[in-house]
Amino acid sequence: MPIAIAGEITGIDVHCYLVKDPRRAIRFYRDVVGLQLTRELGSSGAEFELPDGSTFGLWRMEDGSWHESRGVMFAVEDMRRTLAGYRKRGGSVVGDVIENDHCLMAICQDSEGNGFVLHQLKRVKAA
Repeated sequence: MPIAIAGEITGIDVHCYLVKDPRRAIRFYRDVVGLQLTRELGSSGAEFELPDGSTFGLWRMEDGSWHESRGVMFAVEDMRRTLAGYRKRGGSVVGDVIENDHCLMAICQDSEGNGFVLHQLKRVKAA
């Protein structure tokens, strides 16, 4: 099995989700999640550049095929404040916020049926 050699892979350019209806998905991620739309891809989708320089994308397959996407965890600084705003804009959380020793996670679902996580790392206090 091939292994990436250090320095060949430098990061992730874009994490993309498949969508059924690009307009509806763009409205959800822009208006409910609060991401800044940076590039529309015609009727195929869009990209949102995040403050850290990473990109989240939405893409509609030419043949209309779709499958659920998962795996993206959007970093947040203050889970309580983020969730209050998210819920006020119509977003919902599946279940309770999960807390462990190093983070808080809120499992969410978008307008297309894709899952995503709002994720807050806990800051480790120096001894």
